[in-house]
Amino acid sequence: MAVRAAVLPAVGSPLEITGIDLPDPGPGRIRVRLAAAGVCHSDLSLSNGTMRVPVPAVLGHEGAGTVVAVGEGVTHVAPGDGVVLNWAPSCGACHACSLGEVWLCANALNGAADVYARTTEGTDLHPGLNVAAFAEETVVSAACVLPVPDGIPLTDAALLGCAVLTGYGAVHHSARVRQGETVAVFGVGGVGLAALQAARIAGASKIVAVDVSAEKEELARAAGATDYVLASENTAREIRALTGKQGVDVAVECAGRAVSIRTAWDSTRRGGRTTVVGIGGKDQQVTFNALEIFHWGRTLTGCVYGNSDPAVDLPVLAEHVRAGRLDLSALVTERISLDGIPAAFENMLAGKGGRALVVF
Repeated sequence: MAVRAAVLPAVGSPLEITGIDLPDPGPGRIRVRLAAAGVCHSDLSLSNGTMRVPVPAVLGHEGAGTVVAVGEGVTHVAPGDGVVLNWAPSCGACHACSLGEVWLCANALNGAADVYARTTEGTDLHPGLNVAAFAEETVVSAACVLPVPDGIPLTDAALLGCAVLTGYGAVHHSARVRQGETVAVFGVGGVGLAALQAARIAGASKIVAVDVSAEKEELARAAGATDYVLASENTAREIRALTGKQGVDVAVECAGRAVSIRTAWDSTRRGGRTTVVGIGGKDQQVTFNALEIFHWGRTLTGCVYGNSDPAVDLPVLAEHVRAGRLDLSALVTERISLDGIPAAFENMLAGKGGRALVVF
């Protein structure tokens, strides 16, 4: 059966909204009708080659929908169930999984090399990051779906699959923000907005949002920012001025740019912690001298998927949503159709908005 999807024909090419043919789900596979999909900066990184995936591919990795059909052996969901797509399922057997670090699973993205569908002309298609959420329907491995927590609408649940898990996890699992600490979040996109809310939930006493766009201040403050700094060469100095000349305890970098990573580091106090969430290219080189590493005693860490275990963290996030502590609607700056995805990519390139949500 043919459905419409956003296809990346080649790296660096514009997305094409076209028909694709999906197979019936085989053993261990599930067919899902999408309710919504978030347009994430990682999709842009896939399209421009910053992250490598086989092409042609259907992008989209942050989504939720309803199970249409299941293949043999699938027992944890049934047709009619609401599900969240998990683009990085852990294998449970590799070294990282044996250490409990499921977000670093060596086999999580193996499915991206599979042929999961074809264009209506017969060209093989790959599922961008396993789940191919930029389509009316998709077929995925059973490991790539988790039941939607009770009380969470499907359109909201889509955001739980990446932006919220990543931003929340960066604050709670990677940086481990403690009550009363000060936090700066660099980059007010979807992940940054989730990180701001997570810092508020953690009880941070001061939450500074940093972005290149003055237009994002209202979004940032609605998500929990107590202060807003427009990114410039004086950013670190401004943040220190807001924190008694000390610097923040924690910086969360969500842009993936060398200059913002370096500035985030410079904005923390002596002994402070910087967590890098943003995905940058190989050309983004960050330099430090040996003396400052010793003198400042700061910590710089990478953070993959918020260092989260979706099966464990989704119920926790859902409880925050139900209790009113986490507002998923605050992450969405526009609701678009499938045809609006190419324009949403252009907005991301221009540094506009927080998160576009494709509603099917």
